[in-house]
Amino acid sequence: MSQSIADLISVGGTNAGIRIWLKSSAYTRRLLLGELGDPWESAGKYLAYFSQTQGLLKPDVAVLEVGDLFDSWLQRNPGVRLELAGKRKLSYPLKKLLEQSQPRELLAEIIYATLAHLCGQTSLILAMPSPRYWLQQANHAAGREAAALDEGSIEDAAMYMADLIRSISNLAVGGILFEEPQAESHMGPANFELYRPIINVAKHYRWPIAVRLGNDNVVQNAALTDIDVLIGLPSLQSPMSATGVDVSQVFWADQPLPEITAKQFYFIEIPRDATPEHVLDSLSKLRSGHQ
Repeated sequence: MSQSIADLISVGGTNAGIRIWLKSSAYTRRLLLGELGDPWESAGKYLAYFSQTQGLLKPDVAVLEVGDLFDSWLQRNPGVRLELAGKRKLSYPLKKLLEQSQPRELLAEIIYATLAHLCGQTSLILAMPSPRYWLQQANHAAGREAAALDEGSIEDAAMYMADLIRSISNLAVGGILFEEPQAESHMGPANFELYRPIINVAKHYRWPIAVRLGNDNVVQNAALTDIDVLIGLPSLQSPMSATGVDVSQVFWADQPLPEITAKQFYFIEIPRDATPEHVLDSLSKLRSGHQ
């Protein structure tokens, strides 16, 4: 049984477990597997990589990058790209990608093995692109030109992702993280109401939802109250959700970090080309309170 991130954020007004949430996949893959290394070829290979990562970084939460798994599978099965482009509908490439049985089965096997390895001591979070971001990525994988995303297509994407979540609902993960584009995206504000199919499924299975925001704003509507954790820049404030303060830039520049409250934690993405000595030394100082 994996811990839930809802239980780790704040209990009785005190921080109950998460102080540092690390995004480390690009860094650890390069460091542990080399430039072309791929941990997603089998559950056994992923677990070997995952256990090394846990031992190296000792993160407060364990993160499984679902989007990376599908990207890896698509790289190994390039013929599927023709299927993704089979219909003109904007949401069709993502639909075809997420309904593939092989990556679904691999995902379930990897989650099962990872949960067994963690023995309930650390929360396992499933990270994936947000519906509109994954919709964009799937169209790119299908060889299509960038297109404006309409609300109906985003809702369709959320529906297909909700179906993927249902397929692994028997596994006791600790929550879901959706990541909006981090680079300049010109996609506009994120409207969580369009993600309603996912929100409803996650709430049904009592899976907390976290969202990592990019540079775009958020549409203020009722769906915001259904998001348990918002992760963004230090200026982000949300009285309704716990917040992760993204200090990636200032942390690696060795600048002072902002103070955090009981309902906040630091979110830090480790640069892909960071040196192990610098990473371990910086994290050690932060954990000991010397940052």
